[in-house]
Amino acid sequence: MEVELGRSKRARRAYGFDEVALVPGRVTIDPEEIDVSFGLDGLHLDIPFLAAAMDGVVDVPFAVEMGRQGGLAVLNLDGVQCRYEDPAGVLQEIAAAPGDQINVLLQRVYQAPVQDGLIGQRIEEITRAGVPCAVSTTPARAERRAGIVQEAGASCLVVQGTVLTARHVSHAYKQLSFRDLTAQLRIPVVAGNCVDYATALELMDTGIRGLLVGVGPGAACTTRAVLGVGVPQVTATSDCAAARDDHLRRSGERVAVITDGGMRLGGDVAKAFASGADAVMIGSVFAGAAEAAGRGNHWGMATPDPNLPRGTRIRTGVKGTLKEILLGPAHVDDGSMNLVGALKSAMGVCGARTIAEFQETEMVVAPAIKTEGKAQQREQRVGMGA
Repeated sequence: MEVELGRSKRARRAYGFDEVALVPGRVTIDPEEIDVSFGLDGLHLDIPFLAAAMDGVVDVPFAVEMGRQGGLAVLNLDGVQCRYEDPAGVLQEIAAAPGDQINVLLQRVYQAPVQDGLIGQRIEEITRAGVPCAVSTTPARAERRAGIVQEAGASCLVVQGTVLTARHVSHAYKQLSFRDLTAQLRIPVVAGNCVDYATALELMDTGIRGLLVGVGPGAACTTRAVLGVGVPQVTATSDCAAARDDHLRRSGERVAVITDGGMRLGGDVAKAFASGADAVMIGSVFAGAAEAAGRGNHWGMATPDPNLPRGTRIRTGVKGTLKEILLGPAHVDDGSMNLVGALKSAMGVCGARTIAEFQETEMVVAPAIKTEGKAQQREQRVGMGA
């Protein structure tokens, strides 16, 4: 439904996680009998969770632990892990910096050049542990790094920008051809980020195997405030899922839709899948893991941009181990732990045995779903300082 913004502009209503709810199914299923596994062009994951390519989240030890828990961590090739032989001191400096100095510090830290030798070294350190390794780079550097990444044994290459399209206009540099990139690699390419049907369909036609959905929903990202750009995640995921389904009917190839960002709780994760996601990518929640690289701090990928920073450092604190956040047991009642258990329970209540079945779940617009009848809970949390 469109609404009139003025005499010359109409707009479509879009929805985020807090504005919708899932309708229970007519049949319920034991969560232990539910399959949440995820496949990406031959890469199999026991759980459909990816850790975002952010320096406050993923380093080598975190990537190894994420793989051992059945998920996949994405290492940022443009981050401190590939700029510094020993990034531990840099990460400590970022964690300790006063808030009014953090952006200047980050801009300085990220001026150090990326070392090609460290790219291969980090990938090998992860794969040596017997877990899959995914890495992320910008479109401008993807073509040159693709061979290094594949040769080192990465399982997947993620090409990521704030907003990514199949067609980019610039007189200053050559545009990356996703069609050529996917043709030259044996490993799957995931591209992002995208939030609309037409762009998603064009990107899928280039041969990518996964699409990241989301512009600016992350807790440490300020793109929506700085640029005014973005679409709420439920609508964005649904629109890109429609492109996936149309692309599948047309080509016979299924491109994974991966909702990236904006999920804080198990309920948000469940709504992402019900909206059409095949997997989810999470940053800030995993930044609160004991194994995370940022020591309880999280900052966006665009934070050190020298011209227009579009992120900030936030303090997540340490919530628990990565295993507890993913698989439990949960020792808090706010839905931020045991995300896999929450997903399976939601699927069971909605009568879905697989992610594909869960994508068919009925949803309703329900802006009061988290507050209806919860006055005492709100008062208690305020009293506890939550």
